[in-house]
Amino acid sequence: MPSQQLLSSAAPTASGSASAKTLDLSSDLVVYAARLMRLVRRTLDLPASVRVLTILDAIGPLGITELSRADGCSQPTMSAQIAQLVETGLVTKTPNPADARASLVTLTDAGRADLAEVRDRISRLIAERLESRNRTEAELEAAVAVLRDLVEGDSPTVS
Repeated sequence: MPSQQLLSSAAPTASGSASAKTLDLSSDLVVYAARLMRLVRRTLDLPASVRVLTILDAIGPLGITELSRADGCSQPTMSAQIAQLVETGLVTKTPNPADARASLVTLTDAGRADLAEVRDRISRLIAERLESRNRTEAELEAAVAVLRDLVEGDSPTVS
């Protein structure tokens, strides 16, 4: 049984209607989805800043506070990432019209192009792995449909 320290009181609990097999498969889905993302990051040596570009692409311009919240990191960590992304021209910082003390971070065309290239590399990696395991397009469509249904309606920062 998991430690109570790992469980948030706000975490959803099982309703009791799911079968043991469904609960086991649900757990496996989460474990393997996380392992897949680690494999992709490790194989392609993706920097953490890709997550920031993905968030901005999905949501649009955000302030540092909102970005750090969406990414699950501290504001100082996000500020450092944004400074590096501004320096490389992948994002811009502009005054926030709603709050003169804050800035809005926006994805640039170069940032969109970089993100498209990263997504292409990820797609090719996954396609190669699927082909080497003789998985069909129908199986892939089913897997994508399940994942899409699970995240639909939730924050677009989950990618």
